[in-house]
Amino acid sequence: MKSLYLCLALTGISWAQTATTPPPAPATAPAGVPTTAEIYRSVVRIEVATQVPNYSAPWNAGRFSGGIGTGFLIGPNKFLTNAHVVSNGERFLITIYGSPEKHQAKVDFIAHDCDLAILSVEDFSPFEKLPVFSIGQAVPELESQVRVIGYPIGGERLSVTRGVVSRIDFQPYSHSRADSHLIVQIDAAINPGNSGGPVLQDNKVVGVAFQGLTEADNTGYIIPTPVVNRFLKDVEDGRYDEYTDLGVTEFPLINPAMRQALKLPNNGLGVLVTNVTPTSSCDGQIKPGDVLTGIDDHPIDANGSILIEGEKVNMHEIVERKFAGDTVKLRVLRGGEAMEIPVTLKTLPQSRMYAIRYEEKPRYVVFAGLVFQPLDTNLFATASFRDVTVRRLYSEYVSKGLFQEFEDIVILTDFLADDLNSSLPPYKGKVVKAINGTAVKSLDQAEQLLYPQSPPENFVIELMGVDRPLVLPASQIKAANDRVRKNYNIPRLSNLKAR
Repeated sequence: MKSLYLCLALTGISWAQTATTPPPAPATAPAGVPTTAEIYRSVVRIEVATQVPNYSAPWNAGRFSGGIGTGFLIGPNKFLTNAHVVSNGERFLITIYGSPEKHQAKVDFIAHDCDLAILSVEDFSPFEKLPVFSIGQAVPELESQVRVIGYPIGGERLSVTRGVVSRIDFQPYSHSRADSHLIVQIDAAINPGNSGGPVLQDNKVVGVAFQGLTEADNTGYIIPTPVVNRFLKDVEDGRYDEYTDLGVTEFPLINPAMRQALKLPNNGLGVLVTNVTPTSSCDGQIKPGDVLTGIDDHPIDANGSILIEGEKVNMHEIVERKFAGDTVKLRVLRGGEAMEIPVTLKTLPQSRMYAIRYEEKPRYVVFAGLVFQPLDTNLFATASFRDVTVRRLYSEYVSKGLFQEFEDIVILTDFLADDLNSSLPPYKGKVVKAINGTAVKSLDQAEQLLYPQSPPENFVIELMGVDRPLVLPASQIKAANDRVRKNYNIPRLSNLKAR
């Protein structure tokens, strides 16, 4: 499996020194046209102080750290950078190339699903005369040369590297761990600190540097202009609405025997729909067993690719360039009958179960030393759950539509040692099934059941896959909570709001 790294330089972490190429001397330019040196001044250094939540002890403030990234001016008081540069940020400082002054900034928009963000500064006057970068429309061609500008680790000054476009593909973005978009691979060095820097052709932006590949030398990735321009258009109304999703899982139809079994012509077209996510854009219109042969007048080949602007890309690239409420036309073979089905696109918020969460506080409930938390990817990555039930519910949460039943999958994540819970079996890492006979569907509900206005004689907590419930006498809960709060320095026994 490929190992991707995000190109954010973290302070206090040792990285290998990287050779940097100083910007060339100012070039002579026609009147009114910015010189190369003037353009470089619009590439800014971003310093970020961060606070990373602690999902092992969710009541704690979290770990403080910091990082360095790059950004560039795209409009009046608009600096474009990567989302991962400013994620979990508490303080942001922007520096103009060649200036010692640091300018306070804030995040105006952030899109974790496509790893882009826009910052603004408190006082824009020092930047008013700087040239604004122009963002292109087309994806850079294969074998064309690009320049990557940024502030990689290994020096305080601007670095410029050159490379060639070597691949155009549809691949995962490592920041969220859950999203795939169009991506451009280049052989220019993209190192920690380059994150958010512009990638140029003829002084026009053709992408944003954002991640690299650890298994190969000089293999970097940039976010191409279709993704950048979609983000910029999305935030024009003052908010970011995220990507839409067809909600289908498709299987390639390359095997001739499979095509014959499905009575399909051997023409190299079509993919098999294997699952449709409940409540998604295609729910009720596309069915498992359908064969998708086209999308918006683009034939879909047997590998799920279409041809756009002379390049083969994943069929979902059509959906990527649309917004909620837009329509996409799907050509379908169903039982040998060809049909065209219009599908109105919408977002699928439940799919964020599989994305790393940022700018959020961990939600939790502590009850007599028992710690309850809702399942998400942050918690899954922290706890490394081994329980088969937990893993199944996590993997099927979206595809099987479990979110229609469970707002949260509540997990008993820890036992904080106390006299009251010392005799309980160590069922850590199990899913909470019911509390006092009531099925648990969310963390908020669990908190209400554990702290009711009229407590029962005993609290009975049932866990999935466990025959023996946990039983705690209600009369001793308050004293146990007081001891746990004091011994573990817990300011609040619950946090039900992520923001």
